[in-house]
Amino acid sequence: MNYEGLKIPNHVAIILDGNGRWAQNKGLTRSLGHKAGFDNLKKLSLYVFDKGIKYLSVYAFSTENFKRSIEEVSFLMNLFIEKFNKEFQAYKKENIKVVFSGRREGLREDVLMAMDKITSETANNTKGVFNICLNYGSQYEIVDAVKSIIKDRVDEEYVTIDLLNTYMYQDLPSIDLMIRTSGEYRLSNFMLWQMSYAEFYFPNVHFPDFNNEEFDKAILEYTKRDRRFGGIKYENKSN
Repeated sequence: MNYEGLKIPNHVAIILDGNGRWAQNKGLTRSLGHKAGFDNLKKLSLYVFDKGIKYLSVYAFSTENFKRSIEEVSFLMNLFIEKFNKEFQAYKKENIKVVFSGRREGLREDVLMAMDKITSETANNTKGVFNICLNYGSQYEIVDAVKSIIKDRVDEEYVTIDLLNTYMYQDLPSIDLMIRTSGEYRLSNFMLWQMSYAEFYFPNVHFPDFNNEEFDKAILEYTKRDRRFGGIKYENKSN
């Protein structure tokens, strides 16, 4: 789809929901649903950056996801390693910087090594920033930021919204459009600080089926929104 004349959000966030249900509806295992979701994520994310969006954040694995079965968690960790080491080389080629948000504690060493490798290899890329939230919870992020401010002994008068942004896992601009697939209407502890004025879009499509055409629908809906910040109309600067 031609995006000329449309409002292009600077920062899009996606909750990758419905992989397991997609698989169950097809008589497949939940693990195959997660694999299908990751395969779709690669194609979709590259499409998103090609459309001029500069920041993409995705909810890949929450802190609460560790409560799932040992088998499912183990499969996901192995899948992360495989994708980060192999298929994520596409982001290096496409000049996209990959970063991670979340707590490192609790993640396997081989997962951390794979994360650090792709982070290092894409550190100087400039086309866009792909923020992967892994072992992530927004309330934990805010708590960790406050702890770091206290540890750094920042004087009270210097504690501002801008300062707190710099203490988040990644210093990213505010989210303009948040998409949660599969028809669920919850934020599930995802980037609450960054979504203060985000527009929300909840398509009734499981993530493995949320393809380029479905993303185009989200942008069309976003373009229709009359964004206001405290009663002041938002003027889109990207066109």
